[in-house]
Parts: sequence; structure tokens; C-alpha cells
Amino acid sequence: MKIFDIVTLTVNPALDKSTHFRGLVPEQKIRCETPRFDAGGGGINVSKAIAHLGGSSKALFTSGGFTGEMLKEIVKKEGISFETIEIHSDTRESFVAVDDNTNLQYRFGFKGAEINETEKNKIIQLIQELKSDYLIVSGSLNEGLPVDFYKKIAEITKKSGIKLIIDSDGEALVKVLEVGVFMIKPNVSELSKLIGVKSLEMEEINHAAKQIIANGGAEIVVVSLGPQGAVLVTKDFYEFVSAPNVVKKSTVGAGDSMVGGMVLALSQNKSLKEVLRWGVACGSAATMNEGTQLFKMEDAKRLFEWLKDK
Repeated sequence: MKIFDIVTLTVNPALDKSTHFRGLVPEQKIRCETPRFDAGGGGINVSKAIAHLGGSSKALFTSGGFTGEMLKEIVKKEGISFETIEIHSDTRESFVAVDDNTNLQYRFGFKGAEINETEKNKIIQLIQELKSDYLIVSGSLNEGLPVDFYKKIAEITKKSGIKLIIDSDGEALVKVLEVGVFMIKPNVSELSKLIGVKSLEMEEINHAAKQIIANGGAEIVVVSLGPQGAVLVTKDFYEFVSAPNVVKKSTVGAGDSMVGGMVLALSQNKSLKEVLRWGVACGSAATMNEGTQLFKMEDAKRLFEWLKDK
């Protein structure tokens, strides 16, 4: 069996459906274009981003029902190695619609499939048997999974020496920090909540991130600033990269693209400056495409070269 340097886990994946329409009118039938289907969910998107850059990873994700079967087929067509945890509930769907009259995007997310105790234990067993350098856990928790589920995964990877990257929020992330992980990627709002303040100014981000690092919560804190760029902080390093000015069509998957670019760069022993630039380049490139398509390799490479000269 092939051992992958990078593995992603998505406990709450989605079959992403996107379309276009003209004019949002209440109580009238809205005519939509033929939908596009993509495999979605945090970890799957990270694996897709890595594949778009020519890298490889293995995607672990739950799958159930007809939507789960469609999800597997799409991941297979993407050329991504994967392993599924079969569940009794249907994999959820998400829906993105763009009004061509206004260019406004509407995003609808449905509740995740329920995970029972047996299925939860299967996920844990997979993580216990895992042999990789990096594990990226990204996305929300399903019904049936306790709020400390990601914390349990952190405890397992800490013992096995796997570098764990968590891209989640809320209480699930707070619990993870009690164990400590390799890297987290909060936005500014999430970072402020993690340290117990209402808001943070730009000049306060470095100190806030270093608080988490000093408390053993993470070795690397990457703070997403949206269209402004991102900040990467370690106990003795700080770097800010401003995002390039691009024509934005969709923000779906931009954060996951950012994580994919950074982790692939980390696995290639790139410097932390390059790691952050690859993350910002991939995240920005993802916003240049409609719906749930993530980014094109040529866009990410071009933006990285532009950022490298800054």
C-alpha cells in the first residue's frame, strides 16, 4: 500500500452544486442553468488544491447514499487517491447560485449527515493506523460527533508524530488547542475569540498568535485576512503577505486552496516565506473562478511569481 506524505480528513463532505440564474424574485420560479457538480468539504478541497499544483495526497472522507456515490465518482475523476468511511446517512449537498443580473453569489449549506458510534470509531481507527507526515483536518463536525472529536484526533497524531493541521472553528478548535497541533488557520475574528477579546487590530495579530503558540496550542498560526492577504507566525518568526488584486468571482474553497498550497510547500521543505506566498497565491487564484472550481495551476504559479518579487 502506498504511503502518502499528506493525508486529508473530511468528516462532513458535501456534493457541491453550482449554477447561474437571472433575477431573484420571491414566489416565482427561478430558471437556472445546467448545474455543475464538484466534490466539496474542507479536506477534499485541500486534496484537490494539492492535485492542481501537481502534488499528491490521500483523501479520507465519509460517504453515504446516492450523493456519497456521486462524491466518490467526482473525486476519482479528479485523480485523487481516497478512502471512504461508509455511513448510514446520505452525504449532504451544498448549493451555490450566482445572479448574473447583479453578479451576487448566494451560498446554501445543508446540515451534515449524522455519524453514529460505530462510524465514529471507524474514523478513529483509520487515524490510529495512519502513516504520513502531515494530516489536514478541515471542515465542520457532523451531528453525532462530540465537540472534542478533533481533540481526540490531535491526541492520536501527537503520539504518532504526525504533523496535524486543523482548519476549523468554534469550540472544536478551542478543544484542539488544549492538546496542541502543528498549524491552525483562523481568520481575525476566530483568532480574537480564541484569545478572549472582541476584536483585533492588524498590529495586534502577531501578539495574539504568539499567545496561542506560547500556551502550546500550535507551532504555526496562519491568520487569514481575506482580500488583504495573510500573516504567518511562529514563536520566532512573523511574515505578512498582501493578497494580489484579482477579479473575484467566488470565494468558495479559497481558504482550503490556501491550506493546500501551504502544506504542499511545507512537505517540499520550502521556507516559511515561500509557504505563506504559496498559500496566498492559491487562495487568491481560487477566487478567480466561478462556483466551486478552486483554482487553475497557471493562475497560482503566476500569482506566486508576482508575490515573490514583492
